[in-house]
Amino acid sequence: MSNLSFVPPGETSAWHTYLAQVDRVLPYLGPLARWSETLRRPKRCLIVDVAIELDDGTIAHYEGYRVQHNLSRGPGKGGVRYHPQVCLDEVMALAGWMTIKNAAVALPYGGAKGGVRVDPKTLSRKELERLTRRYTSEIGLVIGPDKDIPAPDVNTNAQIMAWMMDTYSMNVGATVTGVVTGKPLTLGGSLGRVKATGRGVFVVGREALRRLGMELNGVRVAVQGFGNVGSAAAEMFAGNGARIVAVQDHTGTVYHPGGLDIAGLMQELREKGGIGGFAGGERIADDAFWEVESDVLIPAALESQLTAARAQRLPTKVVIEGANGPTTPEADLILGERGITVVPDVIANAGGVTVSYFEWVQDFSSFFWTEDEINLRLDKILAGAFRQIWETAEHHRIPLRTAAFVVACTRVLQAREERGLYP
Repeated sequence: MSNLSFVPPGETSAWHTYLAQVDRVLPYLGPLARWSETLRRPKRCLIVDVAIELDDGTIAHYEGYRVQHNLSRGPGKGGVRYHPQVCLDEVMALAGWMTIKNAAVALPYGGAKGGVRVDPKTLSRKELERLTRRYTSEIGLVIGPDKDIPAPDVNTNAQIMAWMMDTYSMNVGATVTGVVTGKPLTLGGSLGRVKATGRGVFVVGREALRRLGMELNGVRVAVQGFGNVGSAAAEMFAGNGARIVAVQDHTGTVYHPGGLDIAGLMQELREKGGIGGFAGGERIADDAFWEVESDVLIPAALESQLTAARAQRLPTKVVIEGANGPTTPEADLILGERGITVVPDVIANAGGVTVSYFEWVQDFSSFFWTEDEINLRLDKILAGAFRQIWETAEHHRIPLRTAAFVVACTRVLQAREERGLYP
């Protein structure tokens, strides 16, 4: 395992989780394994000081990051998150997973990720705008429509992307819609982008259940995280006959064995900012969520939520990872030993970046597709990518996560080998 001077020791971080996943794929890379060290070293890590004037006239400083993990297959692609726990280690891991994700779905991108260490709830709208514009200006030298294309992530949205696009455009002296994706429709955004990640979780989940011989109608689903991804996935599963038996977010956990009313939950979320007080289900302890009987578990919150201790007692059959890195390496092994199928994040939540790719293509051509066209293209790409990963897993008799890394790392390292080293 590579020891980078700027990575703290220890094996519990997101970056070490990513490295452990890379290590498992090495026996299946053949001659390409000689290039594998490139997967363990980010190409570029930019740390910036984001200084803004607050509404009360004081000056505040925040840490900002943009990491480009690998650009062998194309420009960087990855979201920007605003969260008080953002750090270099986390952003590096997320960028690494974006490299794998883009390659697993065969999108012409490398992996990148960014973030600011801030709690956006403590900022006014004007402060949030100043933060976004300052951050964009600071990372402006490494982003661009053919260099690195940011997108929304945790606590960022279409408005943040609009400010980023406008700031970059002002700095270069021309309107450049393709510098970010996940923008408002009026600024070159794409139909279907808002629910794309959740839709992708459903599409890949549907394909996995079919191959496992499980009926979608009546299947019991538990969802952790009821933000953009979890809520959209829950809507689509419920709309196709599944029962959403438990939902957890930062405000609490609700349970109903007969199935929660998703429309009611969505209304509760809009009105209260969380689902913890939803009257249409039983309020249970947060840790009890991991003991709810289900057929499908969708962790769609933050990373490292599914720990070894939780994996030991988890009563489910399939885990579909809506979040990035929600399962620790130790939990992965336990779930495998217990016969629980894990559909990894690098394919399960690839719907967002796939529709971001559609948006990027539409911006370049200034020709926009209908939502039906986008959803059909998304379904076709994800179903095809999952089929190849499933067949790779069967061929090598390995877990789906390792199979996804085999497919993705092969593509990345083939590109690296064919390009060679410059100079």
